[in-house]
Amino acid sequence: MSAELLTLFMFGGLLIGLFMGHPLAFVLGGVAVLGAVLGPGVKVLGTLINNIYGNAMDNYVLVAIPLFVLMARFLNDSGVTERMFDAMRLLLANLRGGLALTVVIVSVLLAATTGIVGASIAVMGMIALVPMLKYHYNKELSTGVIMASGCLGILIPPSIMLILMASYSPVSVGALFAGALVPGLMLGVMYALYVLVICWIKPSYGPPVPAAERAETSTRELLIMLAKYVVPPMGLILGVLGSLFTGIATATEASAIGVSIAFLLFLIFGDRKASTCYRTLIDASKTTTMVMLVLVGATAFTGVFSRGGGMSVIHDVVMAMPGGTIGALILMLFLVFILGMFLDWTGIVLLSFPIMLPIVENMGVDVLWFVVMVAVVLQTSFLTPPFGYALFYLKGVAPKGVEIVDLYKAVIPFCALIVLACVLMAFFPALVTGLPSMLLGY
Repeated sequence: MSAELLTLFMFGGLLIGLFMGHPLAFVLGGVAVLGAVLGPGVKVLGTLINNIYGNAMDNYVLVAIPLFVLMARFLNDSGVTERMFDAMRLLLANLRGGLALTVVIVSVLLAATTGIVGASIAVMGMIALVPMLKYHYNKELSTGVIMASGCLGILIPPSIMLILMASYSPVSVGALFAGALVPGLMLGVMYALYVLVICWIKPSYGPPVPAAERAETSTRELLIMLAKYVVPPMGLILGVLGSLFTGIATATEASAIGVSIAFLLFLIFGDRKASTCYRTLIDASKTTTMVMLVLVGATAFTGVFSRGGGMSVIHDVVMAMPGGTIGALILMLFLVFILGMFLDWTGIVLLSFPIMLPIVENMGVDVLWFVVMVAVVLQTSFLTPPFGYALFYLKGVAPKGVEIVDLYKAVIPFCALIVLACVLMAFFPALVTGLPSMLLGY
């Protein structure tokens, strides 16, 4: 089979397998085996085993993934998230759109401490959506801000997506964490400004909390709540990122620091039951296993694709784009956006990086800037139908009256803000490269 036909077969088989409802990891592995038989030959499968072991199973950087996942689970099971939301809700009670703004702030803090999108959206959906609807917030604004803010967990470090990206690129984890921090916070600020502006233009979208409810908590009690439930997660963030950016610890060591602090918070705020710890360990193991299985399948897929000549086909298509380097970059980012409608971030990173990063390096484009651009675009992979995971995470915990069509409408303005963020990063690359240059001399 020619390289062109093999390319069509492998990506076509990938889409067919996903539309049939099969798990991504097994679709990738199955298509790789069929592609090897039809393309370069079954002998290539022996080489793939060595690639899987060398690139995935023997990669020290990937040790940080199960540790950060465990950190997120301990923090989630500590119950501090719900109490932090209550404290911030009362702090911003008199502000128009205050509840939606609280969702953004708490989600940014969760993103920097948990990094698990499904958990963030489910938690915020359960503790924030009902109060917002109770206080007559606009349905699309309420659901949209929960979904978009919850997705920041894959962008704001520490993020397992960034760790996986670093392991498949020449960029270090520390540089990638520093490069993604400003764009991640910038998106959070853009979401917050959108909430404030839309509630100022249309006051009915976000009425303030009734004064009587706010008066039930004194200023002293509110300050105690803020110190008790907001400061500890901030300490976790500083412990992880501070140790990494100051050079005290590597990403793997920083993840171990994060687990220790999160476990301490669980002992302080959680129920401290052995059964809860057991469930936390099992949930973290399931998440880690899912990521690793996808990694194995994607390594096999890209290995067969490369040996069959598919890389050359993609390279020729990209370089033939009008507009030279700019046209090629726009095409690659657009392909990431389209893939986000059908795949989750794990599959997209593992499929696209071995193909796209060599092209980017040959064009002389800053790889750090491009990787962070892809990370920002991948925010949409959770929001865009038909397979936007954030849509289904929130629908699963939403009360009656919130339909999937409402969620489709809700994500439109936030996807537009993500595109705007990409435009700003394209015109001002220092948004990505500035902090790594200052902290790490990148």
